[in-house]
Amino acid sequence: MNAQKGFTLIELMIVVAIIGILAAIAIPQYQNYIAKSQVSRAMGETSSVKTSVETCLNEGKTEIAACALGITDSNIQTTKVNAVVQDAKGLNGAVLTEGTTIIATFDKSAAKTLQEASKNSITWTRDATGTWKCTSTVQSKYAPSACPAA
Repeated sequence: MNAQKGFTLIELMIVVAIIGILAAIAIPQYQNYIAKSQVSRAMGETSSVKTSVETCLNEGKTEIAACALGITDSNIQTTKVNAVVQDAKGLNGAVLTEGTTIIATFDKSAAKTLQEASKNSITWTRDATGTWKCTSTVQSKYAPSACPAA
C-alpha cells in the first residue's frame, strides 16, 4: 500500500478556523492599542508646548503674536492654545495668561474610535501657581494614567 502524504481537507479546515479565531481576537485588540498609543502620542506632542508657554509668560511675552510657541501639528491632531490656532508664523494667536490651556483635538487621520466622538481631545490647563494638569475626553480605556478621562 502507498502511504498517505500531505494534509487532509479536514485538517486544513481546522487550521484555517484556528487562524480565524485568533484573528478575530487580535484585530480588535490591535485597534485598541493603536488608539491608546495615539492618545499617548498627542499627550507627548502637546506637552512640549507647555515649555514654550512658560518661557513666554516668564519673559512677559503674553500679547497676541508676541511669542513663538513652536506648535507642530501632527497628522492625528490639531493643537490650539487658549482655543485659538497659532498664526502662520507660529506665533500665539491669543493672549497668554496664567490660566492658559493647550487643547489637542483628534483629526480624521486618528484611529477610528478617536474620530467617533466629535470632541475627543487632550487638554493641558495651567493654574496660577504654574502647575499643569492634563485631562482628556477620550474613553477611559484609551486615556493614559497621567491624563485621565474627564
